[in-house]
Amino acid sequence: MKPCSFEDLQYLSVPLPENILKAKGYGDYTLVDRLIEKRCADPSLPEALRRRLRLEQVICAQIPGEYPYGEEEAIKLLTDKIGPVSAEEWDDLILTNQVDWIYINGVRRYQDCFLSNLMKTRPDLAERAVRKGTLPPPEEGPNLLDETIRELKQKGALTLSYRMRSTMTLCPPDDKKGRPVRVWLPLPNEYAQVKNVQVLSCSAPRYQLSQPDAPQRTVCMEGRAGEDVFSVEYCYEIHASYVEADPARVTDWQPSFYTEEALPHIRFTPFLKDLAREITGDEKNPLLKARLIYDYITHHIRYSFMRAYKTMPMITEFAAAGGKGDCGVQALLFITLCRIAGVPARWQSGLYTEPGDVGCHDWAQFYVAPYGWLFCDCSFGGSAVRKNKPERWAFYFGNLDPFRMPANSEYQFEFTPAPRYLRHDPYDNQLGEAEWEDGPYPRDRRSTRHELLSVSGAEALKFCPACADKD
Repeated sequence: MKPCSFEDLQYLSVPLPENILKAKGYGDYTLVDRLIEKRCADPSLPEALRRRLRLEQVICAQIPGEYPYGEEEAIKLLTDKIGPVSAEEWDDLILTNQVDWIYINGVRRYQDCFLSNLMKTRPDLAERAVRKGTLPPPEEGPNLLDETIRELKQKGALTLSYRMRSTMTLCPPDDKKGRPVRVWLPLPNEYAQVKNVQVLSCSAPRYQLSQPDAPQRTVCMEGRAGEDVFSVEYCYEIHASYVEADPARVTDWQPSFYTEEALPHIRFTPFLKDLAREITGDEKNPLLKARLIYDYITHHIRYSFMRAYKTMPMITEFAAAGGKGDCGVQALLFITLCRIAGVPARWQSGLYTEPGDVGCHDWAQFYVAPYGWLFCDCSFGGSAVRKNKPERWAFYFGNLDPFRMPANSEYQFEFTPAPRYLRHDPYDNQLGEAEWEDGPYPRDRRSTRHELLSVSGAEALKFCPACADKD
């Protein structure tokens, strides 16, 4: 069987046959595989459907591992965290789509991160965990993010200088130690707010850097699994500026770039076109259209950790219909709705780099003349809504904090050099990728660590104890 490639992703927009959908809905993945093999043995099968079916085999091989808990085990995990949980309370979490589950062979199974998701998005449940002593109480005192936003608004611009290190650790089985392997790790993409990027060191003797402005920038290293270290150290600057965009200054001429579809996920389906019209109504001003879309997402799309994006055939309709999604899902929905409404919008992602809180994150940009590219972070905006922080909520429409390492300016873009096999995450680039000579390296046998070695430049950092010895 020919392995799936990056170019095959567009075929996720091809519908699956009904019998395969039935087997998948029940969770009979063995039957799904048999049905696909039977269909693919037909030489008259349309090539687009053949590629879609082969992609489905890749998807279905990954899904079950992301849902490890049975119902009793899931309820016990929640009970151990917050105390007694009634049957009615658990049932309400299911009915309101706050706990992710699927059927596997007709038995309901629950997502591996359902508990941490509830602690992040349900303050009432998190408070019960604090009272039970299984979750630390929230920190008091000045908040670094809020203080930085206020300083940025006051000064108009801030520059932070970062030094970071990213390391991928491979743990191959004993019989595969020493085998040749290629590893990709993200690097800052030198564009927009990013300047003066320098790669300071790379652990592998053989490596290749993609171009400084590559849409998904990486360093590709070659070595031997279980023997070599795969690490890169780099520095860069973030130049953040504050813009208070005035709808009255928006010009009559607006560009048309970044307003097209990009299959499979940025797709103008009838449902999404109706939703965009319902949200924006008769509004003509592109800035106000984007604001209405931001308001809708931050108030109606609940934050939720997601399974691997590769397992999701249509991310934007998933978010709009299900009313939930993580930072990348919300960013992609914002981009799609903006494009449908005629507002140019594009992807940006990488890391959130507040001292003591480094992690993967996605957000968006949109273009309105005469202001040019503006930022939008729907998930941070939604968090501000949940925490009743109106100033922070307003800030993340049009602006972005300086705690970022943007590695990607495009969604769903191939690396340079390109992997031979379909990536674990073919859409984004935050934790890196790895592959053997004869296939992808297993995701569960590798880990990536991003370390913030130093950060300096903003007066607001005085509110950060973690910066005391670094600034």
